[in-house]
Amino acid sequence: MLKRFSAVSTLLFVFSFSAALLGNESAQKYFPSILGSYWVYEDQDGNELTRRAIEGEEIAGETYHAFEYEPELEDWADYIPFIHPFLYQFGDAGITLVVGDEVEKAVKARLTKEMEIFSKLAKNSLENNSPSEFDLTVNLNYDVEVEAENRFNFLPVQMVSDEEWDAIQISAKITMQYNIQGLPDFQGAPELPEITLDFTILETGKILGTETVETEAGTFEDCLKVEYRTETTAIITSDPPPGQVNPPGETVTTVWYAPNVGIVKVKQKSGYLLLDMLPAEAGIPMPADPKEKTLELKKYEIKMDTAEVE
Repeated sequence: MLKRFSAVSTLLFVFSFSAALLGNESAQKYFPSILGSYWVYEDQDGNELTRRAIEGEEIAGETYHAFEYEPELEDWADYIPFIHPFLYQFGDAGITLVVGDEVEKAVKARLTKEMEIFSKLAKNSLENNSPSEFDLTVNLNYDVEVEAENRFNFLPVQMVSDEEWDAIQISAKITMQYNIQGLPDFQGAPELPEITLDFTILETGKILGTETVETEAGTFEDCLKVEYRTETTAIITSDPPPGQVNPPGETVTTVWYAPNVGIVKVKQKSGYLLLDMLPAEAGIPMPADPKEKTLELKKYEIKMDTAEVE
């Protein structure tokens, strides 16, 4: 009886270990890293982006794979971690992207653009709606700080439909204060308060299943479909406290991964983190919603893994 139990335990151990290996191989096959491989993508405006697998780096005894891009990213607000990672790693938990610095730059660029829009809209609204006897000049001073986790949990080892996981958490802080000139100078006039907005952004991933995807590069069957969704909370601190505000905007990114090819399609829809919080009663005209971003594979070449051949 004991021998039989030992044999069953051994089989279960071997099966579990094999399943883990298969799961890890499954994750890697959706994100090939063979040196010299390249992928050319086209975005919604017809612009091309070329990604190449290049020699990785050894950091603190750990091996990291790497990509390079052409053309180089000019505007950090256009950064998408799924498409623009430089370093990434295959580990026991799955595939992680080393994107902390890049994500911080991207979120800061995005919030800075929103603050520029908000500052201009608020300035025009206050100056145009002030009493005629006042000649107001309005300026908004602000500062944006962002801190992100260093690693983005890209794909898990186990590819299970409806599996959900935390990808990355980001903290952001905006400090702003109005400087208004032209107000009447009378004793007891209150100082304009400093306003602080603290954002916590949690991005999660979820496997939706598999689909067939058609692109200019070809038709790809059994593509893994993954949705990455942000959930943002915001705390506003001011004196006096603010009135009712809307929740911050969210970002939903859908990525399709073809087996042994990698990413073949990306679709991203974003809201405004700050501007979406403004209630309609604020009387500030809102800009149009951000344009949906898309990226589709145009052509590619996956090099042969010489280690497998040998």
